[in-house]
Amino acid sequence: MEKIPEYAFPTPVDYYHKSYGMTLRDYFAAKAMATMLPNYDIPSLFEEILDEGDKSMPELIAIDAYVMADAMLKARK
Repeated sequence: MEKIPEYAFPTPVDYYHKSYGMTLRDYFAAKAMATMLPNYDIPSLFEEILDEGDKSMPELIAIDAYVMADAMLKARK
């Protein structure tokens, strides 16, 4: 059975419509990114980019934000 995602701003659900909205995971990642981004050490990020190969700086930042979001979701349980 498919897991139904939790939504940050859920809309009503009825027989004919699905619930749409930003998932809680996406919401947490956005909040984490907004807090983390000004505090990144850009020179060390360039070293990470060289180590990761094909990942850009925005991709690495997004990955970090989702790692934080996943930790926040886990802490809720």
